Amino acid sequence: MLPLEAVPNFSEGRDRATIDALAEALGSRARLLDIHSDPDHNRSVFTLVGDEAALLEALLAGVRVARERIDLRAHQGAHPRIGAADIVPVVPIIASDLERARRLSRELGARIGSLGLPVFLYDPPERGPAFYRRGGDAELARRLSAGELVPDFGPGRLDPSAGAVMVGARAPLIAFNVNIRGSLELARAVASEVREGGGGFRGVRALGLELPRAGLVQVSMNIEDWQASPPHEILALIDARARAQGGRVAGSELVGLIPAGAVVAAAGAPLGLESLDSSRVLELRLLPD
Repeated sequence: MLPLEAVPNFSEGRDRATIDALAEALGSRARLLDIHSDPDHNRSVFTLVGDEAALLEALLAGVRVARERIDLRAHQGAHPRIGAADIVPVVPIIASDLERARRLSRELGARIGSLGLPVFLYDPPERGPAFYRRGGDAELARRLSAGELVPDFGPGRLDPSAGAVMVGARAPLIAFNVNIRGSLELARAVASEVREGGGGFRGVRALGLELPRAGLVQVSMNIEDWQASPPHEILALIDARARAQGGRVAGSELVGLIPAGAVVAAAGAPLGLESLDSSRVLELRLLPD
């Protein structure tokens, strides 16, 4: 049986001691594959794998550390968030394991709720992360107070310092950021054009953000359907639109890991290969089915 993946996002990307404490809590209980910390976003994304028992204990330990060490009342960062342990996705490696991931996310949500934190079981696209983040902490607190939202687990109000936690199961996606030398207005306009909601690429959620420490702006994206919306095609459009408005792409980055199929598809374009897929890659063919 293949392991499950988890990609918890914590609202701390600057304090090394806190990032290290989170890594220790997660990595001592499951296999930690990657850490991506961004000081402008003030956010760290961890990628880990394990069986259900290992992931459950690792993620609970990470949430406890976040609750102890991160105070949202003093938090400043470009990335929207509702919690110290903002969002905890559980991801199946293969599609047939999605129900395993859902069962684990529900158990995890209940356990986090028992710690005294409100938990929302997010379910994209209708109730994805943006549904809970819109308007920020103050608006979420108002919606809870008015009874417009009720947490799935835990108390009915935000924790003063740790906020709330979103937990859910989702398919693998690509978190892909493109940095631009230009204005915030340019980044927001390009983000609006590439996101699905603006008539752009299918399965793409995008925000235009300012990165003051880097001196750049950014189109920050989740590509939920990378087969329909390959990252290299999105990058080409962003580059063209930025140049047309007097900006230019300064680089791109992955947040976390990327499915092998997306890398293979991107490699085919510069080689002029129209049908390159994972079945043509030796090492991938040698992996067990």
